[in-house]
Amino acid sequence: MLNVFRALVWFLVRVPLLLLIFVTALIMSSCTMLGLNYASLETANKPVPQPELNVAAIVNEPAYRSDVMQGFEDVLYGPWPEGLPIEWGEPRLVDANLLGGKGRLEEIPVTIGEGEGASQFWLAVATPAGDGPFPLVISQTFSSNCAAFPGYPVTATDGTICEGSEMEGTFGFIATQIFGTYIAKVPLDRFMDSGIAYASFYGSDFVPDRRTEAPGVMANLGGPINPTSTLMAWAYGYSAAMDALEGREAIDSDAIVLFGHSRFGKAALIAGAWDRRTDGVIAHQAGFAGASLSRSETGEGLKRMAESYPHWLAPEIQDWLDRLDELPVDQHQLLGLLAPTPVLLGNGRRDVWSDPNSSFRAALSASDVYEAAGEPGLPAGGMKQDFVPEAGIAWWLRPGGHSIVSEDIETFIAFVHAQFPEASRTQSAVHAAE
Repeated sequence: MLNVFRALVWFLVRVPLLLLIFVTALIMSSCTMLGLNYASLETANKPVPQPELNVAAIVNEPAYRSDVMQGFEDVLYGPWPEGLPIEWGEPRLVDANLLGGKGRLEEIPVTIGEGEGASQFWLAVATPAGDGPFPLVISQTFSSNCAAFPGYPVTATDGTICEGSEMEGTFGFIATQIFGTYIAKVPLDRFMDSGIAYASFYGSDFVPDRRTEAPGVMANLGGPINPTSTLMAWAYGYSAAMDALEGREAIDSDAIVLFGHSRFGKAALIAGAWDRRTDGVIAHQAGFAGASLSRSETGEGLKRMAESYPHWLAPEIQDWLDRLDELPVDQHQLLGLLAPTPVLLGNGRRDVWSDPNSSFRAALSASDVYEAAGEPGLPAGGMKQDFVPEAGIAWWLRPGGHSIVSEDIETFIAFVHAQFPEASRTQSAVHAAE
């Protein structure tokens, strides 16, 4: 009886913490759910992706390719905001002696749009010490630069210099325990030691990830064509970052990789297909409207996502939610549009919400396009295949759920080095010292 009483007391004492963890999980998950199941590894008994992918036409016929892109714009993403003005200011030096001499950290103000509705974000750029030019990874984060670069005087969302991080304290501790050490923080030391430049900005500084505010912000940007979905807007943010960094001597212009996790993984895939300056894409757990098939009924599903986060997608998708099997496009075609640009599709076995199974089937279908374009596609071996970083479609499936953890960072770096071996052989000051 005493043991039962002690157990009850133990539980009651921890109820507030358990409630806090639960609430934090709900808030932080947004487009995911905590993984309690395993994703199926069986693909042979699943439907073949539809519509049929016209491999020869997507590789050889620009008009067909344009039609497929138009299909995505018409029903899923809205228009690519062609001609939306992009301006950037002079870089501000944040730290000339980053990590004790491993690199330098700067910040560039980037403005998209014109007039009173123009929107600005701050692009933080970390460059390794050494001669270069270095491959570059451009990412968008879920938290402000204060959380991405804690301890550095970068710019906060309100335009002030950061003091502290919103990822500190109990909330930050729980968030990182659930969604990984690097859900917000940039692993600067890992990239500087690897000779990879890293640029990052907070996507919500450009267009907020809020269903009530995002449509108005996009409508008032002041361009000849404005985005109608935040995914397309965030994709254009990647393009703006490339504009701001173009021509830098320290950056290898032929080794620019777009990286995004979850909703920003979706945006990175879109940007890679619409802005062909992109040399590589890392789409980690991109899920629906990203790498997972819209017709799949496993996990979150496109319908639930579009109803929960209508601002992520174009308003037109609402007319299709009860007939997804009639959609004129699906995500295997988006991956096909990327060819021959190398892409890494990162997945977690417990991230059933993002549906790794249909993501693999989309990649398997798109693999034919890569091979027709003269690049290796998806390696053989099924969903549990060994990671092959030099593949045209590199598949990464690890244990665990929807998060960014240390082994993910190692995988991303291996992908960059394998895809851009000449750039990765450039010695940083750290390597030279060793």
